[in-house]
Amino acid sequence: MKLREIAYAREGDKADIANIAVLPYEDADWPRIREALTEDVVRRKFGDLMTGTVTRYEYPNLPALNFVLTEALGGGVSLSLRVDGHGKSYASLMLDIDIDG
Repeated sequence: MKLREIAYAREGDKADIANIAVLPYEDADWPRIREALTEDVVRRKFGDLMTGTVTRYEYPNLPALNFVLTEALGGGVSLSLRVDGHGKSYASLMLDIDIDG
């Protein structure tokens, strides 16, 4: 199944850094999301769109993951020749990750 079936995501960006939060629709899906979305899985999904690192953060009292992707926007809004220099479509790409159903 696609992650989008059990979760939603929000993306923000600053300079050449993308910040993507992933939250489950239902709390019961939190353990599955937490286990499936590793830094390596996210790195592979974004592939050549980024050249930096992926760092995953968990919130202690919230069923959510936050991923920070560095060197992910082609230099940033004012430097990139990409159509989406802001990275707003990155949340959608994250939700396209396949996870075990």
